[in-house]
Amino acid sequence: MPASGSHVAAIVARLSAIGLPTRVEEYDRYTSVEAEIPESLSVDLWREVLEVVAEADRFGLLATSLTGRTLWAVVHKAVPTTGEVGGPSHQR
Repeated sequence: MPASGSHVAAIVARLSAIGLPTRVEEYDRYTSVEAEIPESLSVDLWREVLEVVAEADRFGLLATSLTGRTLWAVVHKAVPTTGEVGGPSHQR
């Protein structure tokens, strides 16, 4: 598993241990982790959640009256080395 994948797995594991169900989405350049934040989350758990997402490359909170509060964190994938750029169809 690439370093970014193990980093994402650690974030997911820690959020799950806090009791927050997570969703993971893979994209070309990054992986996104999302978790719904309940209204009743204690101050101590908020601190723990913030410590977890601080390990990501970017994070934030989307809060709306329709969907509630969704925490998101993004971990960038490794940039390919020059030998891998362009993939197998790349002509030199």
